Amino acid sequence: MPATTVTARADQGDSPVRPAGGAPAGARRRPGLLARIPVPLWLLLPAAVVLIPLFGYPLYQLGLLSVLKFGQPQASGGVPTEFVGLSNYSDVLGDAQFWSVLGQTLAFAAFCVLTTLAVGATCAVLLTRVGRWPRLMLMFGALGAWAAPAMTGSTVWMFLLDTNSGLVNEVLGTQGHNWMYDKWSAFAMVAVVVVWHSFPFVMITLYAGIQAIPDSVVEAARLDGAGTVTIFRKIMLPMLRPLLVIVVIQSIIWDFKVFTQIYVMTGGGGIAGQNLVLNVYAYQKAFVAENYSLGAAIGVLMTLILLAVTAVYIRSLRRSGEEL
Repeated sequence: MPATTVTARADQGDSPVRPAGGAPAGARRRPGLLARIPVPLWLLLPAAVVLIPLFGYPLYQLGLLSVLKFGQPQASGGVPTEFVGLSNYSDVLGDAQFWSVLGQTLAFAAFCVLTTLAVGATCAVLLTRVGRWPRLMLMFGALGAWAAPAMTGSTVWMFLLDTNSGLVNEVLGTQGHNWMYDKWSAFAMVAVVVVWHSFPFVMITLYAGIQAIPDSVVEAARLDGAGTVTIFRKIMLPMLRPLLVIVVIQSIIWDFKVFTQIYVMTGGGGIAGQNLVLNVYAYQKAFVAENYSLGAAIGVLMTLILLAVTAVYIRSLRRSGEEL
């Protein structure tokens, strides 16, 4: 055999075997950028493709409108639109009525959220205690309230609270009493309707969570002498914490931006605007006063307030060591 052939084979035997691409056989290929994206993000991608444009574009338009001078003359095309920067925000924040309405909105939303959670949690526990037919009746009744449109429910409650022929006055013997005349009485009646609409969501969610708790855990607590209240506080609530985070945030969003119940039941905000909340206040500024950019600025401020409240709530849970 020629020497050149032996030398070439020896050189090939001493060098590592390389694949067709030229990299050593033992070397690992670094994963590409797409391969390093976690699987949960891929699963969220279809929803993100729909929700980001669905919510992002209106928020963009709302923010754009809030920095313009845009009223009915500009909407009709008779006057050109003018960029005014943060002037609308300074007008809103400098209005004493805005701060009064903001305080009313926060107090009203907080009362509705706490009451909704209390009623929903109580009914969820009750569902686990009653028999099959009472449980079905309670669930169907609650789902009927949940399914009723806000406009329909508010109108029905206005018939029940009617001054002259309402069922509530007939039962209580208070014929002729106007529940919507006094500021706090009107807020209380609207809160009843808001809670009536909202508590089924809390009830069904927590009931599903309670059903998922192993019976052995509850039975062990009972053997240790724990009562019903103690079991609910010490056993069920910690295990229901992730669901409670969802229902609390959802309730905050719903009750903070309530519009229909206030507008229908108080006739647009009550006597001299005594029952205004931020959503109705923004509606009046935008469509009654025909200052659309001012209404948009109020809408942006409402969005920022909701984000801030939600962030503070989640951060407080993390600081207390709760897992979300």
